Amino acid sequence: MTVTKTLLEVAEYLGGNLIGDGTVRVSHIRGIDEAGDGDITFIANPKYRRKLATTAASVVLVSPDITRSERNLIIVEDPYIALARLLPVFYPEERAPATVSPEAIIDESAGIGPEVTIYPGVYVGKEAVIEKGVVLYPGVFIGNHVRVGESSILYPNVCVYRRCLIGKRVILHAGVVVGSDGFGFAAPGQQNLKVSQVGIVQIDDDCEIGANTTIDRGALGKTWIRKGVKIDNLVQVGHNVVIGENSIIVAQVGISGSTGIGSGVMIGGQAGIVGHIRIGDRAMVAAKTGVHKDVPPGHIVSGFVQMPHQDFLRTQACMPKLPDMRKTLAILQKKVEELESSIASMTREKE
Repeated sequence: MTVTKTLLEVAEYLGGNLIGDGTVRVSHIRGIDEAGDGDITFIANPKYRRKLATTAASVVLVSPDITRSERNLIIVEDPYIALARLLPVFYPEERAPATVSPEAIIDESAGIGPEVTIYPGVYVGKEAVIEKGVVLYPGVFIGNHVRVGESSILYPNVCVYRRCLIGKRVILHAGVVVGSDGFGFAAPGQQNLKVSQVGIVQIDDDCEIGANTTIDRGALGKTWIRKGVKIDNLVQVGHNVVIGENSIIVAQVGISGSTGIGSGVMIGGQAGIVGHIRIGDRAMVAAKTGVHKDVPPGHIVSGFVQMPHQDFLRTQACMPKLPDMRKTLAILQKKVEELESSIASMTREKE
């Protein structure tokens, strides 16, 4: 189904300021190079402003510092946020009709809410609760006593172990594992005695977890992903980690056990974080950083091992100069040795 709107309707929906013909009709959203007649595009990065003169889009979403163009404009505070709001309008998510497949295996003690969609091949354990509007795609495993909150979507092969709690409007992409055992062994390297992991995982409302991410259950208590957290693909979250509200974790990050991450924290791809430390609210960890100690709130750290981001940049600036610096150092060392030899010779002559 194609959705069509006038520019006036789009501007009113976004609360933006329309400059141009409000009767023009648009049906698609495309990148600035591909957009043509009937399309919306946007400029969220200043380096694309020069393309405002060449794009064939019917309208461009722009920031308030752009007020003139031969194209129709909708001026909004943040074009990227406006794009995020428009995409579901023009491309609404296709939902399967609410139905429970007879090819799913559902324990008779499980509670299944209204308007739930359960595809073939799903397993729901005893006394699990699946709330209203939940979608479980093929291959999903729901362990005993799990609760899945209203309107959550679990894509194929998601696995939620026993007693874990999934909030409302949570999205778990394919292959996510919630609640497997944490990596806990006593006398490591000697007996490797398994420490039973008897806690749970709690994922609060409006979180989204990327494909093949794993979140270990608490050894005791819980591993806690708080409201609004977004986690990318292939992230490992250790046992008893707590991730604060609205934090962002990018792909291939590893977070060791019992580490606390504050609210609004951003962690770049492939960063590694040791256990039992605290990353403060609104801190930022650059990609590939090795974090071995606490990060104060609002600080930015980079490098392996971590250092303040500005120090990291200065260090990196020196790297290409190291070969020349090494040559200079060798020359200076040789001159020092010659001076020392000369001084020693003069001393002997005086004696």
